[in-house]
Amino acid sequence: MKRVIAPLRDFLHRESSSGILILIAAALGLLVANSPFSDSYFTILDRSFSLGFEPIIVELTTLKSINYVLMTIFFFVVGLEIKRELTTGHLASRKKALMPFVAAIGGMAVPAGLYLAIAGSTDTRGWGVPAATDIALAVGLLGMVGSSAVASLRTFLLALAVIDDIGAILIIAFVYSSGVVISWVLATVLAIVAVLILQKLQVKRISFYVICGILLWFSLYKSGVHPTLAGVIMGILTPNIEKENSDLHDESDGAVSIIEWIESRLHPWSSFFIVPLFAFANTGVVISQGSISAALDSPVAWGIFMGLVAGKPLGIFATIYLSKRINIGEIPEGANPRSIFATGSAAGIGFTVAIFIANLAFADPEVQDLAVVSIISASIISGVASFMIFKLANKKSNS
Repeated sequence: MKRVIAPLRDFLHRESSSGILILIAAALGLLVANSPFSDSYFTILDRSFSLGFEPIIVELTTLKSINYVLMTIFFFVVGLEIKRELTTGHLASRKKALMPFVAAIGGMAVPAGLYLAIAGSTDTRGWGVPAATDIALAVGLLGMVGSSAVASLRTFLLALAVIDDIGAILIIAFVYSSGVVISWVLATVLAIVAVLILQKLQVKRISFYVICGILLWFSLYKSGVHPTLAGVIMGILTPNIEKENSDLHDESDGAVSIIEWIESRLHPWSSFFIVPLFAFANTGVVISQGSISAALDSPVAWGIFMGLVAGKPLGIFATIYLSKRINIGEIPEGANPRSIFATGSAAGIGFTVAIFIANLAFADPEVQDLAVVSIISASIISGVASFMIFKLANKKSNS
């Protein structure tokens, strides 16, 4: 008997549930880093080892294996979701995609501008950090507010967050890739061409594509471009066509695509294991009176904080209503100004991708720690603000 799936509903449900695990994992990371087990925690994360075999071998640490290898699977799922949204989802038509697109642009540009205004003279490389949105936590928050958020806002936020992810991926590729080695970039292109040839020949054995994916990851790693982009590329290259002999049944149209089939298997691992593990490993910052004072005195920390807390909702809100005035796109059905601003605040929960970018943007571990503290603080404030505005908007509409 085939298992029935509903791709959008299942995706939103997993992301909402994952958000709870991410919060628990992040809290545990902070707790362990500030406990008697702190030395063991950091020793394990810094432990080095080799991965692969000659001539394909890389030197990694435990932390890098999480951030470079496991997060490639996370970005592969992101790539699959981007492909699905662009082909059959909320971004498949110009009318549906236009408003989330302009809102996402505003939600990235204004936070980046705020960061540069506050911290540009200290460290310009951090402007990409507050541009990110954490899909799991943002969607999870809208799940928590329940009927206070109209259904159209959840799909709108998902579309916005997907476009936001595309922006973050481009930022990682073009801003935070250093010392690019052209010969390995050519090897990357050859790996992509190999995937396209396999598809042209209608090769269906997954093992061939896995080998190409590994070669693509290794080529990106050696080229100086962040290797997790291999996951995004492989996800976007995955054809959104019907899966033959599937053990699944889509409740909406009966047909299950290759993308939906792969997502049904990998998304739970990404949401319930990889991302929480990433949170646990990357939020382990030692909190002391000195570190708090340093964060309060740091333009970088304030730039990130204000970018997420103020820049995200202002950028999204302003671009939506500017677009409405000039008749570009449509406001989500049933949404009022308060609920749209609250949705913008939910997008200010940067967390996973923001921490990921912060680790690329700042070479100094102390600045990385300041950035993580700022991201966590901003994400909490953004989440609380979004929740309260939603509840206030719902109370006023019912009075």
